[in-house]
Amino acid sequence: MAGLLAALDRALHLHPEKTFIYYGQTEISYEQLHEQSDRLATALLQKGIEPGDTIGVNALNQPEWLYTFFAAAKIGAVVVALNPRYRTAELDYMLNNSACKMVVSLGELNGFDYLAMFAGMRDRLPTVEHYVYIGAEADRGVPFAELLAQAADREKVGARRRRGAETDPLIMIYTSGTTGQPKGTVITHRSMSSSARAQAEHLHFTPEERIVCSLPLNHVGGITCAIAAALISRASIILIPSFRPDLVLEAAARLQPTVFAGVPTMYLMLLDCSGSEQYDFSSVRYTIVGGSNVEPELVGRMQARMPQSQFINLYGLSETSGACILSPLQDDPQYLATSLGVAIGDFQLRVVDGERQELASGEIGELAVKGACLAAGYYGRPQESAEAFDSDGWLYTGDLASLDEAGRVFFKGRKKEMYVNGGYNVYPIEIENVLVAHPKVAIAAGIGVPHELYGEVGHYFIIPAPGESPTAEELQAYCRTRLADYKLPHSFDIVAELPLTPAGKVQKALLKQRYAQNRKGGQRDERDRLLADETR
Repeated sequence: MAGLLAALDRALHLHPEKTFIYYGQTEISYEQLHEQSDRLATALLQKGIEPGDTIGVNALNQPEWLYTFFAAAKIGAVVVALNPRYRTAELDYMLNNSACKMVVSLGELNGFDYLAMFAGMRDRLPTVEHYVYIGAEADRGVPFAELLAQAADREKVGARRRRGAETDPLIMIYTSGTTGQPKGTVITHRSMSSSARAQAEHLHFTPEERIVCSLPLNHVGGITCAIAAALISRASIILIPSFRPDLVLEAAARLQPTVFAGVPTMYLMLLDCSGSEQYDFSSVRYTIVGGSNVEPELVGRMQARMPQSQFINLYGLSETSGACILSPLQDDPQYLATSLGVAIGDFQLRVVDGERQELASGEIGELAVKGACLAAGYYGRPQESAEAFDSDGWLYTGDLASLDEAGRVFFKGRKKEMYVNGGYNVYPIEIENVLVAHPKVAIAAGIGVPHELYGEVGHYFIIPAPGESPTAEELQAYCRTRLADYKLPHSFDIVAELPLTPAGKVQKALLKQRYAQNRKGGQRDERDRLLADETR
């Protein structure tokens, strides 16, 4: 089988003793990863796991996660990537929807008892036959360490592997659910390796790279853009259990990474972390930012802090198995804060109208992607799959964008985020970019809300910069000199936090719910100032 397993074979052949994973003080070589995943694959076969069976993995970024992932890949099973922050409602839906046969989970995290949670759910999870717990001696399941103690039967594991095909499912990642019920995106061996290889080749990754992986492994940002890209490049990973600025900075100081990757909120937290200015980032040659459009203010701050590092925008979805758009190397600085980049590998892009007809350069429409990176669709959702993935091989992303003549992509926001104010289309991301340039604003997120006269107006949630207290009036005045009147924010909420997906994206659907609930209940923050229509 080609793909990630072939990349692992190549790494084992060329330098088996090289460290693939740095995890705290632990170093795991390519050979050790291979051995441990073979042991686990043998144990899974003994538990009756067959090709196509699904295994839910509920863990942090840790070696056990990767052992399970590679063990499943070797025998044709499919990992269902879960988030340890999920609770009964989310897990009930996802484990039943994916018909999981086994669950591999943490036993405990920050005082939360997963053993007790799953014990209470067993009657509602009829397909789950085995519960395996990491770091726990469980009388209601099997300790993970017990499975790893199994001697590897490489003949049996190899026989299962030889039956596999590139188009077989590898991992199922549920969409973040920013709108509607989450869908299980089925990523194949071929689609993940295609995205990872295109990224690695575009950025000229070498075996000398040390890539920081603090994005969750239950998302393509972690498993494809970091783990798979590193494996294909025979590079090394600095694995961070979950994003914390202090852990990232400590690992960076000790291990001298060459590649940082994260979403904008992560970089804001790193830059604002006390003492971060003391750290030496001179080893970093690429600073990759994905997950959402990056505000010009953040670009400037990052470039000032890491002047020797090349800033790279990354765009990818679960449906594209990882990256499909990256900034061109040595691109003109003017485009770093405005363009997502260009298609990588041999992937194709186009922008279409509501009838899915291709639009001319510069026109705004829905971004569509074509190439080997595309996932196989949504598990058990034929109608939704057909709507997103057409018969000609195009994925319709639901993201609004325009293309220039050089093929650069200019992101305009989610298709469902756009609102219409008095007949004019408004893209919240444009206003968000203006707001975060205000010295008192750290993060801004906007939604369209109903209005009797204009149909919809913009309501913006603001996280202040540390120590600042911006008012609605000064933010409105700031925007008035920079935006057309129909784009001006109508109201604001000053908040301490925003609801984020596991990948660090703001959940606009939850913001709409919050807005509706607050207005229905008459609850308003003291600093939430609704601006009169006369301010328009």
